[in-house]
Amino acid sequence: MGKFHEPPKSLAPGARDLLGNAAETGELRRRLTQRQLSMLAIGGAIGVGLFLGSSVTIRLAGPGVIVSYLLGAVIALIIAYALVEMAVVHPVAGSFGVYAQTYLSPWAGFTVRATYGLVQIIAIGAEVTAVAIYFAFWFPSIPQWIWVVGVSIGLVALNALQVSRFGEFEYWFAFIKVLTILVFIVVGLGLILGLGPRPAVGLSNLTAHGGFLPYGWRGVWLALTLALTSYMGVEIIAVTAGEAERPEESIPRAMRTIVFRLILFYVLAITVMLAMTPWNHAGTGITGSPFVSAFSAVGIPYGASIMNLVVITAALSSSNTDLYLSTRMLFSLSRGRYAPEWLGRLSENGVPRHALAVSTGGMAAAILLAIYAPAKAFLMLYGVAVAGMFFVWIIILLTHLAFRRALAPERIARLPMRLRFFPYSTWLGIAALLGIAVSTFYVQGLQYSVPAFAPILLLISLAYWKVRRGKAFARGMEHQ
Repeated sequence: MGKFHEPPKSLAPGARDLLGNAAETGELRRRLTQRQLSMLAIGGAIGVGLFLGSSVTIRLAGPGVIVSYLLGAVIALIIAYALVEMAVVHPVAGSFGVYAQTYLSPWAGFTVRATYGLVQIIAIGAEVTAVAIYFAFWFPSIPQWIWVVGVSIGLVALNALQVSRFGEFEYWFAFIKVLTILVFIVVGLGLILGLGPRPAVGLSNLTAHGGFLPYGWRGVWLALTLALTSYMGVEIIAVTAGEAERPEESIPRAMRTIVFRLILFYVLAITVMLAMTPWNHAGTGITGSPFVSAFSAVGIPYGASIMNLVVITAALSSSNTDLYLSTRMLFSLSRGRYAPEWLGRLSENGVPRHALAVSTGGMAAAILLAIYAPAKAFLMLYGVAVAGMFFVWIIILLTHLAFRRALAPERIARLPMRLRFFPYSTWLGIAALLGIAVSTFYVQGLQYSVPAFAPILLLISLAYWKVRRGKAFARGMEHQ
């Protein structure tokens, strides 16, 4: 292993074996390049949180949602830098799940992996539901569930491909998305500044209809509950560490690139969209993307249809990435002997297909909700995923505190990326996430997110104790 990859000497022998051998025994193949890693992370992050969830955040904060995205960026940066430090030292399959198991406790390692896998499974359902909502822009008479079924079949087929081919597909998925966002920003700036035959739109929409902060700072903070989810996806860089080429080089570069691109895209895209159209027209509910509404409002020929095609691509890209993430987390749990052995089996092309099959559960839930509760399907699924991700990010930051304590000062000094103002920045991130989780009780549609996640966490914990007792019994039998 490289100079960064040796486990800290202060760890228990079992933990050293877990970290030291995970990359070799996991059998996942290092075929994801830095180019693919960067786009994979962008594909996971730029999705329904920005293109569909922004309809809720705008309704909560008005133009002040721009500040919400800036605040969310600060928390995302803390998470990103904490993850890079750990992923460079331990580039293993299972990433922060393995780190939590090593530096916190076996319970933390199990629950964070199981929660993350479940969250991604649920998020897949929310994202394929978003695709169906987008298609209703063109085909309002076709039932949602038909689109959900068709999209789900295609995504499963794509994830069954060899990881390098999957990475290439996702690269172009995300590339289309990024390119279009840039075009949207450029066209929007042209409309705002009057660079063309149309009169300048200007920035008056940012201060009209109640001012920049129509609901005050309370609205900005409540909007953060969903604005922050737009950054949930940066952790994919750590999850893919077990399949990354030259992880000590590619992981820091990919993470540094991805986070700052996301901040630029989100803040600029939201600002331009809110300047193009009155905010009280953009945030009208979960019936379509406000970005599509913005192009409809300014009357650019075919602009709304083109943007709708892009947001469909964005949702496909993020659901494709989430399917990859949930599959790898289930694989990691199996290899850690916390899930059935068959979930850790690989096909001939190196894909854990059994884990992939289980990861389609969110799609099944989306199909049922699309049939029986199409109007509420998106927020019902997305809300639970949001609460789960708050838990995952808090565990990541608690793990980072323990990781830093275990790492020798000279090792910390050699890290290619380091979180500044440690430990205050890490504690700030934890406090912010706890505060945002509490705030979901005051957001319509998200009130039940945390209460719905609580019994899920309890069931995951009960499953852990059952598995642990089974392991203890097996060890006892071996020693007889």
